[in-house]
Amino acid sequence: MRTLPFQPHENLIVGIETGDDAAVWRIGEGRALVSTADFFAPVVDDPHTWGRIAAANAASDVYAMGGSPRFALNLVAWPQGELPLEILSKVLAGGAAAAEQGGWAVVGGHTVDGPEPMYGQAVTGEAHEKNLLTNAGAQPGQSLVLTKPLGTGLLATAVKRSEPEAVQAGGWLEGAYAAGVAEMTRLNAEAASAALEAKATAATDITGFGLLGHLQKLAAASGTGAVLRAEAVPVLPGVWGLLAQGLAPRGTVQNLDFVRPWVKGSSDQRILTMLADAQTSGGLLFCCPAAAADNAVARLADSGHTAAVIGELIATDPGALMVT
Repeated sequence: MRTLPFQPHENLIVGIETGDDAAVWRIGEGRALVSTADFFAPVVDDPHTWGRIAAANAASDVYAMGGSPRFALNLVAWPQGELPLEILSKVLAGGAAAAEQGGWAVVGGHTVDGPEPMYGQAVTGEAHEKNLLTNAGAQPGQSLVLTKPLGTGLLATAVKRSEPEAVQAGGWLEGAYAAGVAEMTRLNAEAASAALEAKATAATDITGFGLLGHLQKLAAASGTGAVLRAEAVPVLPGVWGLLAQGLAPRGTVQNLDFVRPWVKGSSDQRILTMLADAQTSGGLLFCCPAAAADNAVARLADSGHTAAVIGELIATDPGALMVT
């Protein structure tokens, strides 16, 4: 979340209408810079994969606003006395691989000694003001398109509580882990492009607050309500079983507690918990004309995304979520 207070400036576009994780700076001629940062502790055991996930996650806010990342600075905390620097070099290589794939340059960074390993990036991107997507531009009658399946919070918790062999060939988490890593390392570049092509007017990335939390913020900022069709929401393979085993992370439980006052309709704890699952490097949720939503999903499917139309926006009950 944004660190407050911030210093106002006539060129700085801030506030809930731009989302809560990025700042946008007007640079003239219809162009704007988007600046964001994110970092976190390992969510997988493999350091290179962690680096790729963290970098993809850090760039996600730029994509969510309809922009393209241009350059980044690495952000690192490392317990040098406990973990060798060779492991850090693999983490940084993973971050560099994600940046190369997305076309942004890693131009430096900063490292501090810390009690636990943390990695991420401060990313600067560029967007056209006329294409700028915010979380306050949604309109009644638009469709909601989600571009990645849910369940990475449950998966990360399962990985942390299991032996390393669980995610290897023949392990009980092998399938879910492979699918989860594929989604967490997937950049949201194609999703952002599909949103712009579909004439989306609002978008957000789905990360720590879960689908319900981010959708509620978007609906409240836009002055709309939302109908969410739970059966249409894509979910990673195997994670319903992880939920049945009681592997919901604390952040997911906290998300549901926070958003519950705005949730109507379904009271199924199992469904609501999945919809509140705290995501790492999740997909985009964008709002576009209903006539364009199916074409956007088809385009994303052609590029390997598991995307779906999961509901629509309504004119009544601003900020409320009707889960069917």
